[in-house]
Amino acid sequence: MARTKRKTNPVIPPAEAPAQAQKQYRAAAYARLSVEDSGKPGADTIEGQKNLLLRFIENDPTLTLYGLFCDNGQTGTDFQRPEFEKLMEAVRRGEVDCIVVKDLSRFGRNYKETGNYLERIFPFLGVRFIAVNDGLDTLQGDGGIVVPFKGLVN
Repeated sequence: MARTKRKTNPVIPPAEAPAQAQKQYRAAAYARLSVEDSGKPGADTIEGQKNLLLRFIENDPTLTLYGLFCDNGQTGTDFQRPEFEKLMEAVRRGEVDCIVVKDLSRFGRNYKETGNYLERIFPFLGVRFIAVNDGLDTLQGDGGIVVPFKGLVN
């Protein structure tokens, strides 16, 4: 058997590879509440969602805020919502490549349509999707069982 050349010298440590720059994502924060909210105190308000999303984007070094889209008083059972449609136009123009929501129920309550966006449309368009309170980040994986389970619950 022939002797092969060693790939590394055990005496001389290998030079450290230069650190790779992280990709910067243009993030859009999306908030939705089905009941018209006029800043009423409570567990789930539009203002609370906005603050959560803006803080999350500000604290993540890979995210740069593109804009805030807010559908107040819009149902989550369909996707015909004015601000959601504006958001998707920005995605199609290539201006947004990351969408951040509080949780999956704020994105949509229609299991099939929500799944279609997360499993087909967003990957096709190269869009990263983050649901903060659900711990879902498509950059880390497809969500496994979280997405179908949360979709059924919602």
